[in-house]
Amino acid sequence: MYDVIIIGGSFAGLSAALQLGRARRKVVVLDTSRPRNRFAAHAHGLLGHDGRPPHEILGEAIAQMRAYPSVRFIQARASLIGGHKDAFAVTTQDGESLAARRVLLAHGIADIMPDIDGFARCWGRSVLHCPYCHGFEVADKRLGLLYFSPMSEHVARMLEDWSGELTVFADGNAIAPEFRARLARRKLHLVEPKVTRLLETDGQLEAVVTEDGAQTGLDALFAGPRQQPAADFHRQLGLAMDDMPLGPLIRVSESHETSMPGLYAAGDVASPRQSAVLAMAAGNLAGVHCHHSLLD
Repeated sequence: MYDVIIIGGSFAGLSAALQLGRARRKVVVLDTSRPRNRFAAHAHGLLGHDGRPPHEILGEAIAQMRAYPSVRFIQARASLIGGHKDAFAVTTQDGESLAARRVLLAHGIADIMPDIDGFARCWGRSVLHCPYCHGFEVADKRLGLLYFSPMSEHVARMLEDWSGELTVFADGNAIAPEFRARLARRKLHLVEPKVTRLLETDGQLEAVVTEDGAQTGLDALFAGPRQQPAADFHRQLGLAMDDMPLGPLIRVSESHETSMPGLYAAGDVASPRQSAVLAMAAGNLAGVHCHHSLLD
């Protein structure tokens, strides 16, 4: 029996595995090598690794973890979780069954691409989700923001620090009078009809097309597509969830324990603040709290 099974081997899962491995606990990491950040060519804002491809950072982390013999990696997709604290069972898609005292969910979330032709092809290249992650690289260019919730009003204010040429695409949504007035005061553009298509070449955005046939030339578009957990373990186990503006996330305590005792969650699947840095911090803490819970 393992001490901890970690489902997901990206920034949160590996950070937890590192802490548990250093504590000489028996850990297995199940991963499919399809992290959410696979669409991004470079990671930014990660101290010591700014500008490096995410897969290189993760590959180096796995190589360094070979120093901890109690940590095992399995290339597999977990499909079922059952049991309870001190007696969990995880079954992989290949039919292998693993037992553990604790389970940590670090499988992340999946972005749900809107029904806009060209959106998915540009995702992670010129359609971007985070100004802190990508804003510097597109500074002073023609930027757009696809309105996705009232939270978009704050994002628009942020983007003014990266470019004074900003177009907000209402995408058919009602725009609050205060936000509309602010855009007018700042001489920023508002395009109200629904977006139907992105004109692009090899993922590089060229223009946004709306249902009235109008085209707006752009170099990058910021957007917040809907999200959902990348696996359905929250449904299998009936975990408590939090409804967030972009989709549901697993509810966790300060110790990163879910509503099911002995089951923990960390990273994007349990936090609306999503970045590699924060996932690493959450995974680190979740690993420590898993270890503390095993001391009894």
